[in-house]
Amino acid sequence: MLIKIGDGLEQPQRGWAMFAIILGILLSGLDAAIANIALPALSRDFAVDPAATVWVVNAYQLAMTVSILPFSALGESLGYRRVYWLGLLAFTISSLACVMAPSLPVLVAARALQGVSGAALAGVSQALVRCIYPKRMLGSGMSWYTLVVGITYGLGPIVGSAILSVANWPWLFAINLPLGLFALIAAWKSLPDVATQPRRFDWSGAALNAVVIIVLIMGLDTVSDPGSAYLAAAEIGVALVLGFFLVRQQSKREAALLPIDLFRIPIFALSCLTSICSYAAQTIGILALPFYLLNALGRSQLEAGLLIAAWPLSVAMIARLSGKMADRFSAGVLAGAGLFVMAIGLATLALIPTDASAANLVWRIVLCGFGFGFFQTPNNRAIMTAGPVQRSGAANGAMASARMLGHTTGAALTAVVFALAAPHGPITGFVVASLIALVGACVSLLRLTQSPRSMTPMPG
Repeated sequence: MLIKIGDGLEQPQRGWAMFAIILGILLSGLDAAIANIALPALSRDFAVDPAATVWVVNAYQLAMTVSILPFSALGESLGYRRVYWLGLLAFTISSLACVMAPSLPVLVAARALQGVSGAALAGVSQALVRCIYPKRMLGSGMSWYTLVVGITYGLGPIVGSAILSVANWPWLFAINLPLGLFALIAAWKSLPDVATQPRRFDWSGAALNAVVIIVLIMGLDTVSDPGSAYLAAAEIGVALVLGFFLVRQQSKREAALLPIDLFRIPIFALSCLTSICSYAAQTIGILALPFYLLNALGRSQLEAGLLIAAWPLSVAMIARLSGKMADRFSAGVLAGAGLFVMAIGLATLALIPTDASAANLVWRIVLCGFGFGFFQTPNNRAIMTAGPVQRSGAANGAMASARMLGHTTGAALTAVVFALAAPHGPITGFVVASLIALVGACVSLLRLTQSPRSMTPMPG
């Protein structure tokens, strides 16, 4: 059925279509959440150095990061439904390849394919949600996305540990096979066809975008090595120079891979900047938390895992309320308030006593999760609705890229803080994360100076 973006679907097709999206989120989310659990087993079974197994995680993340914008562009020209379904198919096939991988290099290659196919899912999924729900219900629809992501990341490590307690590591990927087949059937039967805008794919832009991202990630990763400051500066400098040429190239395109046209819309640009700040702050907090719980507070591995799970689960708990409010109130106010609450939660973690009880820890962690969850859906809705409906795919790609950039920046800042502030790295990390969340809250509130319906581009 061919529909216009914004019209939405009627029930029961709307429910089935959203169910297909949720299954895709579960597939990619579970793989991202449980892969770390498998690294010790992979090192043992393949008889390789533990450091080498990290590429099982890195290959997925890197492939996904460089592929999101190209798949978002393909969604606009080929159709979101087609790109999403092919992404599901490739993800299921690559999961089977992971299960059958005879060596670490083959497994890393299969994980890279999973990352590419995961980018196809992430690059068009929110654009599909915009097609599935009418605009008046879009916040509520997008809140399901936030809810499932929160549950997946909260329970993923627990599910992974449970599987490894009774089976070997290939079963971590084998669970994707029935989910993938079910998702393929649901997506084929329920996802809507949307009018496309056929255009030639920008291969040179995609290649330059990939190079910029890879070099930037290399530079941010090198920052964590105190003896490689000049190399890190050189890599980041090269990435910035290449990024300048990418922006110049893309500014000449009518519907660019890098959505320059959308970034000229003030609310869109401010929403993406808010997103980068929020994900950087959350990443620092999440990475610092296990070090503090295990080393400073002396908690066991199981206790630490259960306490950390409270963060994403609290994001899921607040998601539906946040989504319903996003359909009625300003994203600037809601997202700003959420990040302010998150900043307070991070600050309270920095002040926690070393003899704190589990309850004393949980309420601080939950406060962080509630704040982030209250921010996420209103901000995502603002990004998806700030530009023309014909550019929903590009908006989806920019939103996903902002999330990935926030994660990467947060991880790099965590490494720098830990290197410079040892042995007080985790506490300093909480303080830095709190300050970044406050900056994000201020950026969010700047949206109140703009008309919510404004399509007026920024100068330049």
